[in-house]
Amino acid sequence: MKPVVSVMNAWACVVISLFGIVILSVLGSLFKSEHHGFTGSDGEPEDGGAVAASIFTAVIVYAMGLKVN
Repeated sequence: MKPVVSVMNAWACVVISLFGIVILSVLGSLFKSEHHGFTGSDGEPEDGGAVAASIFTAVIVYAMGLKVN
């Protein structure tokens, strides 16, 4: 079967996904801990736990994308 994308494009997607997992994990942790920089001012979400759950769901989706061959 012929590959859909080149090897370099595939590795670029892997690297970007890993970077996204790291960044989203940090953001999710900050929202989960109710860090004042993310939940402390007006216009910010009041329920940091709910926001963290959504972010961690995105992390799972990114991780599952890495698992697919």
